[in-house]
Amino acid sequence: MPKILIIEDEAAIRRVLSKILSEENDTYKVEEAEDGLQGLEKIKNEDYDLVLCDIKMPKMDGEEVLEAVKKIKPEIPMVMISGHGDLETAVNTMRLGAFDYISKPPDLNRLLNTVRNALDRKQLVVENKILKKKVSKNYEMIGESGAINQIKEMIDKVAPTEARVLITGPNGTGKELVAHQLHEKSERSAAPLIEVNCAAIPSELIESELFGHVKGAFTSAVKDRAGKFEAADKGTIFLDEIGDMSLSAQAKVLRALQENMITRVGADKDIKVDVRVVAATNKDLKKEIEEGRFREDLYHRLAVILIKVPALNDRREDIPLLITHFAEKIATEQGSTCKKFSAQAVKLLQEYDWTGNIRELRNVIERLIILGGTEISESDVKMFASK
Repeated sequence: MPKILIIEDEAAIRRVLSKILSEENDTYKVEEAEDGLQGLEKIKNEDYDLVLCDIKMPKMDGEEVLEAVKKIKPEIPMVMISGHGDLETAVNTMRLGAFDYISKPPDLNRLLNTVRNALDRKQLVVENKILKKKVSKNYEMIGESGAINQIKEMIDKVAPTEARVLITGPNGTGKELVAHQLHEKSERSAAPLIEVNCAAIPSELIESELFGHVKGAFTSAVKDRAGKFEAADKGTIFLDEIGDMSLSAQAKVLRALQENMITRVGADKDIKVDVRVVAATNKDLKKEIEEGRFREDLYHRLAVILIKVPALNDRREDIPLLITHFAEKIATEQGSTCKKFSAQAVKLLQEYDWTGNIRELRNVIERLIILGGTEISESDVKMFASK
């Protein structure tokens, strides 16, 4: 049942509001406060789904309450109650973050509609937070080895800055997890993270994919289309496998980094973009530069911060944690009970040569869970995880 707090110094108005809301099919639980200070104290100590707050009050007025609530519990929608002479102030409270305002004496339909809409917004905010936590959990970095802890510390230092980051490491090591963590812990986390796998896009289409195109730019360009850089505006673009990008596209990416401007394919108009670039590669870019396949000036633009993700063989102490993590995740995905791994099975898996890194380990764990016994034994590993 949604919990609503009414902050109003006029007892008669408080009673009317409380009566209207309490009688709404017993839908809401209503509490009252007779001034701003008392109301703010209640908000600090209890959880409310909505606050109705008068603007003109002794001790602490509605604007002050609103500003204080936005600092301590910004997710609570605030609906301000305004007298006839308070209209300008009421409009100003909207600029300060109020959801809406209602006038005295309150109109029944207007009040109930505003309350329902505010509670719907609160529910949406809560659902978005839950969804974001789920997404964030999908990109959690599992491990307590020295190498992984060093990467976590680096992320914590670098993420809040605007520094560009180049992530290196073999295939399957989890470079995309580092990119997601950098975005989630940055000031840009509310904006999108746009991922581009440069190796998966044909060289003739990469420029259109990154920068967009105008109608008629090429045969299949039947309408204008925005590119990934525009989609990532105010957020982060993750250029995965950047070592596979064509020299022509590299030149345009360099310009985007230097000038914060892009041009759609076939257009002559520049578009300003505000994007943080995180890139990743499994290639030795210095060798690629020597052989003329990668621009040195772009490398230096991208590699302000270098983060190297180790191969799984170099962090074997993390394998038990990864086994537990994948076993739990696979059980959740399949709607089944999580299987345990015997100590001997874990030890044997730690000794394997993981050329495919974490991606290969995950596949092996899934195979063992499907084909192995109630508890995954050493013999299960020898039978189903053989190299």
